[in-house]
Amino acid sequence: MRVRVIFKLKNKGAFLPFHHQYILAQFIKGLIIKGGKEQFVNYPFYNFSGLKGQTRISRNGLQYFSNLVTLVLSSADQDFIDYVLEQIFEFDEFRLGNLDLEPVSTELEDIPDFSDEMKFLCISPLVALKSDFASDEGKRFVLPEANEFSDLLYESTMERIEQSGSFSAERLSNFGKFQLVPDMEYLDKLKQRDKKFARIYSLFDMDVKYEVRGYTLPFKLYAPKEVQQFVFNCGLGHYAYKGFGMLDMANVNPTDRTSAYTFNKVRKIV
Repeated sequence: MRVRVIFKLKNKGAFLPFHHQYILAQFIKGLIIKGGKEQFVNYPFYNFSGLKGQTRISRNGLQYFSNLVTLVLSSADQDFIDYVLEQIFEFDEFRLGNLDLEPVSTELEDIPDFSDEMKFLCISPLVALKSDFASDEGKRFVLPEANEFSDLLYESTMERIEQSGSFSAERLSNFGKFQLVPDMEYLDKLKQRDKKFARIYSLFDMDVKYEVRGYTLPFKLYAPKEVQQFVFNCGLGHYAYKGFGMLDMANVNPTDRTSAYTFNKVRKIV
């Protein structure tokens, strides 16, 4: 399931870095620890977007000008989602980077109709290679149209699905179909405009800084419906729980598919 968390921005004009997933990852991890539920301390099967709102690009990063900003939080476990929301709404307001935010309300995104062929786009960078300390392997560029790219994502997805314990060994054995096909027309247009779809990003684990290569591109994914649903809810690729690999449906208007999501501490917008 996916929930949009809507915040009131108290200091319009404040900045966040262009890629601020590491700030959000630290914030969400802090919420998980603050709540005190041991079963969620090392829970990895969740994903989240960057902070969305009306922004302007400047040399300092993204400058936010909207009254409201939105964070999308996603997981297959509703209990985990509600747990994090409860921790967020414990705050009357808080500071995230340079932004002063007040939690306001939540909205539930409609569940897509999953099939064996889905077209996705990346709303946060997709990481195909895991990074190791003192190694550049995580920064290696892999052509998205190469079989290696699809194979790497298949291996990481199957490993995470198995770790989740959501499927029997018999069902897992039927998840062999997996092929990611990038939108080459989109990639060719970017190349013609001398724009990048793959960049180096930083992330932190146990206070250690790692660098990984993230890809942002639309693609078709051929896989069983259960696999499609898993990557939609929990992210695709490595470091999904740090805000990488969040997907959205291609060619869908995001404003047309939400409903109110109520839990005990949601406030009304005033």
